Amino acid sequence: MSVLTRDEAQTRAQIIDVERYTIALDLTTGEETFDSRTAIRFTARAAGDTFVEVRPATLRSIALDGQPLDPALLDGNRYPLTGLIPGTHELHVDAAMSYSRTGEGMHRFTDPADGETYLYTQLFMEDVQRVFAAFDQPDLKSVFAIDVTAPEGWTVLGNGVAERTGDGRWTIAPTPLISTYLVAVAAGPWHSVTTEHAGLPFGLHCRRSLAPHLDTDADEILGITRACFDRYHEKFDEPYPFDSYDQAFVPEFNAGAMENPGLVTFRDEFIYRSAVTDTERQTRAMVVAHEMAHMWFGDLVTLAWWDDIWLNESFAEYMGYQTLTEATLPQALNSVRAGETPFPDTWVEFGVTRKGWGYDADQRPSTHPVAPDPDAVPDTASALLNFDGISYAKGASALRQLVAWLGEKDFLAGINTHFARHKFSNATLADFIDNLASATDRDIHAWAGQWLRTTGIDTLTADVHEPTGPTDAGQSWTLAVERDGSRPHRITVSTFDHALNTQAGPGHLAPRDRFELDIPGDGTPLVRTGRRPALVVLNDGDLTYAKIRLDAASWDTALTHLSAIPDALTRAVIWNAARDMVRDGELDPARYLTAARTHLPYESDLALVQGVLSFADGQIAARYVTPEARPAALATLTSLCRDLIRRTEDGSHPGLRLTAVRHFIDAATQPDTLQAWLTEGTVHGGPELDPELRWRILTRLAVLGATDEATIAAELAADPSATGREGAARCRAALPTLEAKAAAWQAMFSDDTLSNYLFAATAQGFWQPGQGEVLSGYVDRFYPDAIALAARRGPAIAEAAGRYAFPACAVDAESLATGTRALKDPALIPALHRKLVDQLDDLRRALAVRTTNE
Repeated sequence: MSVLTRDEAQTRAQIIDVERYTIALDLTTGEETFDSRTAIRFTARAAGDTFVEVRPATLRSIALDGQPLDPALLDGNRYPLTGLIPGTHELHVDAAMSYSRTGEGMHRFTDPADGETYLYTQLFMEDVQRVFAAFDQPDLKSVFAIDVTAPEGWTVLGNGVAERTGDGRWTIAPTPLISTYLVAVAAGPWHSVTTEHAGLPFGLHCRRSLAPHLDTDADEILGITRACFDRYHEKFDEPYPFDSYDQAFVPEFNAGAMENPGLVTFRDEFIYRSAVTDTERQTRAMVVAHEMAHMWFGDLVTLAWWDDIWLNESFAEYMGYQTLTEATLPQALNSVRAGETPFPDTWVEFGVTRKGWGYDADQRPSTHPVAPDPDAVPDTASALLNFDGISYAKGASALRQLVAWLGEKDFLAGINTHFARHKFSNATLADFIDNLASATDRDIHAWAGQWLRTTGIDTLTADVHEPTGPTDAGQSWTLAVERDGSRPHRITVSTFDHALNTQAGPGHLAPRDRFELDIPGDGTPLVRTGRRPALVVLNDGDLTYAKIRLDAASWDTALTHLSAIPDALTRAVIWNAARDMVRDGELDPARYLTAARTHLPYESDLALVQGVLSFADGQIAARYVTPEARPAALATLTSLCRDLIRRTEDGSHPGLRLTAVRHFIDAATQPDTLQAWLTEGTVHGGPELDPELRWRILTRLAVLGATDEATIAAELAADPSATGREGAARCRAALPTLEAKAAAWQAMFSDDTLSNYLFAATAQGFWQPGQGEVLSGYVDRFYPDAIALAARRGPAIAEAAGRYAFPACAVDAESLATGTRALKDPALIPALHRKLVDQLDDLRRALAVRTTNE
């Protein structure tokens, strides 16, 4: 398949304008293909040649202005249109298209719970051509009118209101001008919950087997949706630009969600069939807010080319978190009281999860600017690589810093100018910066150059000097901030003193002072009156994007009094600093585990508990400590989780208890407790084991060699759902036997029948620390097999292979050398190459951490 280059897109945009697509999809033609008939009305501005993209199973016919063309001229995914003359043209394409099992194009899924089939499109970047013929680039916006023929009993959803027009026939209201990648169709026997808000139809949709779980949470999801909708209308002058707002929770979805206008698609794991924590509910709410922000950032105003993807994702990320913090609910939802913000600490979760994603991505060889130079994104294959922690988390952090520096009033004024000037059209970084500049006297162009066009992370280090005078009211202390990097920063500095009173937990700290600081300043240390504080925290409030290093005395105070710091966001900044220091070899992983063991039993913020435990378990215990030290690390984690479980016996903190139970399971080195819980169907004192916990326990027992195929099969018989199938695949691959590993490898890399989700589940189970004997030889096999797989099955499976099937637990120099050699293989497709570059850099870092702390 030919990928579209930026030069080709610019040339085609100079030749043609596209007015309208009229599309007819027939979903009743079988299980392997569907019929797609497309009429494209377009205007040639001048005489010339161009092409249209289509990837059919069979191209039955193609005609231009009523004249048949030869289907045999299709070259891969391109059909040439030569000798165009100026004026209006109409292209007709009739094709059979293949269903997808990888979440690309028209994905087809049959629910094992009840045998019902569901279809949905994911057309992002260049997959529209898997569904209908198109001039597939974001700056050729058009109107899309779609008719769908579906089996009886199905409901069809689309970008506009869909109406049943006959037996199995549905007509979707024509769209305003949108880009090809934003077209969406979903069809199946959906379970739907509908309402109306602000004069528009709102709907939630999921597969029928999840209906009871959607019904349980429908009020919460719709309440968040309405609250965010109203808050965006307070921020933005342009009203919501589409005729309806549907949210479909679809199976085997590759992303978290997709911002199709009027029909947002979400992975249906967001319909919770097992117990979840409030932080996980907050994450779902943030995704709702994020995707709604895209209705303006991305859908109303769209990038002209993929180098500006940050204009979509960074803004939606920032607006999602900020708006969720500001939105108020009109009625009580779950534990939230009417009139309160439902999730007041969203930036804590951002700090301990999303921001780390950005920091990690920005320190790898594959780093890139938030807004790359256009020449760095020459085609769609390279553009796909930039959907990472930089385009999302770093970009959102940069915008948060911009708001701190610019002020929200001017920021929103510039945003609203941007919408007014470019609605239903396309815009570039230069357009955006000019629109912001129109609302302020500050030098936005210089700011953009420093923040958006550069790579890497600045490091801000506090240099605190002791009091210089006698111990009286006239004494003082000084603060200087050393900056390793080039960006300007506006930060908040907070200071704390030891307090006389005590609280539950190790010690107590009382806030003394809080002040703003611009870096770089004039180079003169800041003089503050009073005794030297016990703790000085840079970037309190987490308003900038930088590594933070405390002075030595403050760091000692932080490690011993962290849980006594009053504000959760302050604690998040310090935990992030500790995480960075472990990754940089500046803090012994054992010290991090000791700090976690000391402070998490007293931590009140669930996002912090989850973030710290995830890093401690998933990185420190799994990769950063040596095999010899791993049992001690796991023992620390299980001991900590036992404390948290005991702390929550009164039922007052169900989310904390669930988190502790999950991590106890993951860190267990002996099967006895897990076997008892599984047999009794409950953790002593609760919770009862729901499907997620049962499969989690069974996976750990499989890793420990304490279960077998018969037990896995019995569990699958009791839970024959899609997630049950994934759980069984994960367990089978985790069994420490030669036969189990061989079968899993065959399923992943040879027969090509696994869907994207079943592939990921199998890969997640396969590589396990401590299973070196049965995994011997698979490191060498991974690279040629993954390269061949990616070439056969494409970017989605390549991404899954690089992410989940990579031998991450093989932390040794030989594994690193093998992978480094594989990077030279010319058969590597870009999606897999990028994942391997990142994984190998993380492996190199893990080896360095081990070496530093030996």
